[in-house]
Amino acid sequence: MRSSIQGEAVAADLDRVRTTFVGGARVACLDLQEMARLMLDLAWQPARAQGPYYLSSVNGEVLARRFFDREFAKLIDRADSIAADGQPLVAASKIFSSEPLPERVATTDLYPIVARMAQETGATFYLFGASEEVNRAAYENTLRIAPGVNILGRSHGYLKGAALHAKLDEINTLAPDILWLAMGVPLEQQFVHDHAHRLKNVKMIKTSGGLFDFIAGARKRAPQWMQEAGLEWAFRLSLEPRRLVKRYLTTNPVAAYLLLTQTR
Repeated sequence: MRSSIQGEAVAADLDRVRTTFVGGARVACLDLQEMARLMLDLAWQPARAQGPYYLSSVNGEVLARRFFDREFAKLIDRADSIAADGQPLVAASKIFSSEPLPERVATTDLYPIVARMAQETGATFYLFGASEEVNRAAYENTLRIAPGVNILGRSHGYLKGAALHAKLDEINTLAPDILWLAMGVPLEQQFVHDHAHRLKNVKMIKTSGGLFDFIAGARKRAPQWMQEAGLEWAFRLSLEPRRLVKRYLTTNPVAAYLLLTQTR
């Protein structure tokens, strides 16, 4: 059942956060500040016996992948909370949904807000994912953004086998409140499915896509007007046409269809 809890009254109990269906996915009706407060509320709670909370995001690409791939849909849908990381989702919800989304909750915008709040609350981070160079730069730039944030550790995301298992044990021992997991879709969702049970001392995992690339300065964000117009995909396409043209030609029409027909 949907609840009317919002703003300062957002509870750490995720079952009480209002949700709406956008493009077929169940999305939290929270703005950036509310999502940040929710994460820090969860960070104050004891770690769950069943493992960390799992927070993820959807955009047009994820909606299309979810539509075509039933196994991936299960990985996304099992998240404890799903944020809308795409302006077209917000626009569609305002037209078609009885519970419109207040704003886009892009992880790249959310991260510095949570980091600055964590300076005051003492919530701890672990940064996992991307290359060693990007991961290190993201760590260093985070400390510039929020000098007082407590980052317990960091690691690139290319570990396998025994090295990965050892790293998971290390993270579990460090027991960060928030594990920022930046491996891209669908690797990070599969990672949660495969390995969250080894991280019982971690309070939450936030899948983060290309977050570290942006925090590290390895990638540029679109101008604000393009983000607000839902054209960030066009900006990215202009920077990486060979890598992205096929993806966008495949996913954008499907995402548009889903936003028009499966938003309520």
